[in-house]
Amino acid sequence: MAINREKLLTVLDRAHKGPICKQFDWDTRVIPRSIATKLKEYGLQKRCDPANPVNQDLELADRFFQAALDLAAEVGMLCLDTQRVIKFSREELLAGLEAAPAEFTLGDGKQAAMFRHRGLADPTPPIWVSPLSIAVSEDVFLPLVEGIAAVPEVDCLEGPSLQTVWGADLRAGSPYELLAGKLQADLFYEAIRRAGRTGIGLYAVGTSPTHYGVLGGYGIPGGYRPAHDIVLVLSQVEIKTSYENLFKVAQAYNCGGMTYGGSWSMIGGYAGGPEGSALSCIACTILLYNVYQCVNGASFPYDLHYMGNCGRSALWSLSLVFEALSRNTHLCLNSVLNQTAGPATEMLLYESAVGMTALAACGTTSCTGPRSAGGKYSNHITPLEVRFAGEVFKKAAGMTIGQANDVANCLLPKYEALLGQAPKGQSFAECYDVAALKPSAEWQGMYDKVKGEAVKAGLPLV
Repeated sequence: MAINREKLLTVLDRAHKGPICKQFDWDTRVIPRSIATKLKEYGLQKRCDPANPVNQDLELADRFFQAALDLAAEVGMLCLDTQRVIKFSREELLAGLEAAPAEFTLGDGKQAAMFRHRGLADPTPPIWVSPLSIAVSEDVFLPLVEGIAAVPEVDCLEGPSLQTVWGADLRAGSPYELLAGKLQADLFYEAIRRAGRTGIGLYAVGTSPTHYGVLGGYGIPGGYRPAHDIVLVLSQVEIKTSYENLFKVAQAYNCGGMTYGGSWSMIGGYAGGPEGSALSCIACTILLYNVYQCVNGASFPYDLHYMGNCGRSALWSLSLVFEALSRNTHLCLNSVLNQTAGPATEMLLYESAVGMTALAACGTTSCTGPRSAGGKYSNHITPLEVRFAGEVFKKAAGMTIGQANDVANCLLPKYEALLGQAPKGQSFAECYDVAALKPSAEWQGMYDKVKGEAVKAGLPLV
């Protein structure tokens, strides 16, 4: 879907002429009060049900959507650089959602990935975008991406991101970042050539903490290809944008490309508890598709207590967000699953089994991940957990939310006591033969064990 110039100009105009609001007031007054008011108005307070970590009340999900639509029209999205609010009427918001495509394609040839809107319990296999932009060293980047690209369940690539640029420390907002955008594209092309997946679609640019990575890598000779790849635009918490993000949208427009719009909300932060976080996520998603004209993406909750979303309250909030959006829009929704345990741990696989099952059942079109070890440690990502999460995500297509809830209740007790103190695990080089791209016997044994337990829990992995 081509970015509409007139709508882009309208967004930029409102970013400079909209109501003034200081960030401190936005964070401490506008967001908390508006969310609390809407929760009360729609009877959505204290509805989180940890005993059913995959939400079973679809009427409740629909009410959350209507409340979020009202919230989005009422508050808009704050532009941090101008301290002004980009606002839309309810009618404009609905028109923006209607204009978003129900399907689109990334990549080409045999590697082309067709993204389609999915409903609840939809048997259509979802799209697995892997991995997240976890930082890795330059010596690890090529073999790691080759190994991940060789996983058949992987449909598109986003990360990892680079720690250095030809040995120099990457500095956000500096010329190093501009160089990193093109360098990452070069390394991707070599890695996918080695893996035999030259047509696979790419998310640009993982190594882009500001806009310079996108400007340096997307739509330039030899870089990411606008007709083939998609620009990552990640909004700040809660419901904010910035010149950095709008530069990325403008670059996508100039190059004839598409955008991915993503954000998140913190349970225990400005939005409040799991109900407030869910409401914020749905409202933010509605605004993302209007401000960025994205074709893929969404906002998703994290629990501030352990910076993940595989615990009961966060999983309830996560499932409700995508139930509400799947049932009330035709969007190609993407989520991020934030695991907290590292590679070569059973906990990482159990978190993936629970979260990926829920997302598949609740109508997500795609998921980006995994975020092994919560993305905290460099080189802590391997192809084996990528494979496991992808297998679960694909095979869980067609499962009902009731079945997903049963899986969650069966497997959550195996790791939930460790949330907040998850094991770091091992780096790629510590649990893999990097030259042969084979996991250690210990890591392979954990995969086999947890896969067996997941099958017993009801996942159709055989």
